[in-house]
Amino acid sequence: MKSAALAAAAISAGKVVSAQDTGNNPIIQEHPERELFFDISLAQWSLNKALFGKELDNLDFPAYAQKNFDIHAVEYVNQFFKEADTEYIKELLKRTQDIGVKNVLIMIDGEGNLGDTDEEKRKEAIEKHYKWVEYAHILGCHSIRVNAGGRGSAEEVAFSATRSLRTLSQFAADYGINIIVENHGGYSSRASWLTSVIRNTGMVNCGVLPDFGNFVIDRRPGGEKYDLYLGMQELMPLAKGVSAKSHNFDEEGNEVDKDFYRLMKIVKDSGFRGYVGIEYEGRELSQDEGIMATKNLLIKAGLSLM
Repeated sequence: MKSAALAAAAISAGKVVSAQDTGNNPIIQEHPERELFFDISLAQWSLNKALFGKELDNLDFPAYAQKNFDIHAVEYVNQFFKEADTEYIKELLKRTQDIGVKNVLIMIDGEGNLGDTDEEKRKEAIEKHYKWVEYAHILGCHSIRVNAGGRGSAEEVAFSATRSLRTLSQFAADYGINIIVENHGGYSSRASWLTSVIRNTGMVNCGVLPDFGNFVIDRRPGGEKYDLYLGMQELMPLAKGVSAKSHNFDEEGNEVDKDFYRLMKIVKDSGFRGYVGIEYEGRELSQDEGIMATKNLLIKAGLSLM
């Protein structure tokens, strides 16, 4: 009981007990994430309330992640780059360099549907993504995350999305940037559909960003869902990043709706060794508390696989 109490206190303080501890004297590790097979980053959407509410400025996000969560790698969302231009991006880069924070990727929304079956709209969507490839390159990111949505049959949208992703990946290759698609509703949440689209591009810099929480194909009540664990197994061979979506936690710090230990084993078994981004979307904890709860759970799950 004493060991359990000590472990609980350590977790609440932002530390964890090593999975290699033995006996009655567990070793409290200040930075156990250094032993993990993956790196931890923070997805900006975890703080969307503070950002939309103007409580936190986009330029201050990297410092906030480092100071409040001891996280040194960040993932941006383009919705918070309201005044973005090259000079703005360079200022953001300077701020991250000054404090030693790594820029990982930019998530792109609202720039048109890459799977649009209307040819003019599809081409317009591709062109709107070009500047984000350039911005990601300046920041030193490895990828931009895009969506493969569109209206039409699964075959029609797949055909359009494949063409768009191939064109965008060809453009991004010159900048050393990956184009990665998230399972983000609709056809893209059917992992078998998404993997087929990615492979058909024939581009090595085109991959996926598997998200633990986005395997809902039809969001209407009783709508179709794709099996979370099967979906992760199918997507991980093409993954260039992972989004650890979390919502609610039990008293032991486990996510109540999904098994992080099982999910992280799938991630590890795939050979993935990159960034796993925290994306907290719960309501029971504050955004800061939810981020820390997710970080602690990721560390525990990672250490259990050593």
